Amino acid sequence: MPDELSADLFAQYMRIARLLAGQLDFQSAIDAVAKEIKSMIPHDHMDVCIITPGSTFHTAYESGLATDWSKRPPASIQQSPLRSLLVGEVDRLITADASTDPIFHFEGAFSTPILENNLRSRLHAALKVHGETIGALSFSSLTPDFYTAHHLDRACSIADLIAPYFYALRAVEEAKHSAIVEAETRVREEALRQGARRLTEALDAERQRIGMELHDQTLADMTRLSRRLEKLSLMSSLHGEMLEPLTRSLQESMHDLRQIIEQARPSVLQLFGLVEAIETQIERSVRDSGVTFDWHLVDDTDGACNRLPQTVSLAIFRIAQEAINNAIRHSDGDRLDVHLTKDAHHLVLEIRDNGVGMKQKSGARGSGIENMRTRARLIAAQFSCGSDANGSYVRVRLAAPGEGERT
Repeated sequence: MPDELSADLFAQYMRIARLLAGQLDFQSAIDAVAKEIKSMIPHDHMDVCIITPGSTFHTAYESGLATDWSKRPPASIQQSPLRSLLVGEVDRLITADASTDPIFHFEGAFSTPILENNLRSRLHAALKVHGETIGALSFSSLTPDFYTAHHLDRACSIADLIAPYFYALRAVEEAKHSAIVEAETRVREEALRQGARRLTEALDAERQRIGMELHDQTLADMTRLSRRLEKLSLMSSLHGEMLEPLTRSLQESMHDLRQIIEQARPSVLQLFGLVEAIETQIERSVRDSGVTFDWHLVDDTDGACNRLPQTVSLAIFRIAQEAINNAIRHSDGDRLDVHLTKDAHHLVLEIRDNGVGMKQKSGARGSGIENMRTRARLIAAQFSCGSDANGSYVRVRLAAPGEGERT
């Protein structure tokens, strides 16, 4: 039978209720009532585990001995030694020796803390609100056969008292988490919108640049060649040496046009893939700079780069292109290292030089860095850059493609 409410016992319950009032998180609530509860149920270890709403996981909050139960949150209910209580099969448990009781040691059970901390005699009472089990209150003693049915009744009474408080805390935590997720979603959407706007502006500027180059350079060359051809067509006879300047000018014009096309559309990327395109870009940038640069490219992705979608691959290439050009033109270094790596879930591109580091010019936010950051956002990648004692780096981290994905 539950405890009869004597004046002293009632006063203890009221003190627990007062101590819980105003506590804003689970651990603070446990710490606030631990001393009062220990005077009612002696213990070496106490914990409250709370089930995450709508999931099959729970989190433990401890007082007294610290175990791996609270150090590895959240934990699977199916692997909890209290599985039968947490899934609602029973409302209370008592054991004389948890180290040997099979109810705590089924296949897959995370019962190691019982053995490591010598938790022998144990009490467990369900935390229930509106008939729903939201968690469990547990007590452990290092002494075997320490707890009695009287202790278990008192544990159930305390569990009934504190359950509404922890239910309210759980609702607050859930609302807080939902608010954070919603805020993060809004921030991501706004960042994506702003990033898309900046990238659109950059693309418009690029189109204008290409248009001006075609107008001022290629079209002018074609007009000049056309007029020279017209003059030649009016001549009664032609000699080979008269066509030689025309041929040379046409070749130069074709070379200039090819450069414009290469800047607008990286054909190596389309033909040979991301790694080959980055390598070609490094060779071209070093050659055109006229400086001596020792560079190394390492691909440790085991072919994952070839499975990236075209849009993602192009964005990564453009980021690499910008970072490589910046390093060669502005770092004042003589070494460039490009490293592509992959773990179980992510692919990482890192470009590092041994130069003087990144310097932000006043009045210029660094459109190149902003463009790289924007391109990373548009493919849901993490972008970072900076300087350290070894020089400067640009790093992009994105989700690795699945084995079955195609470019």
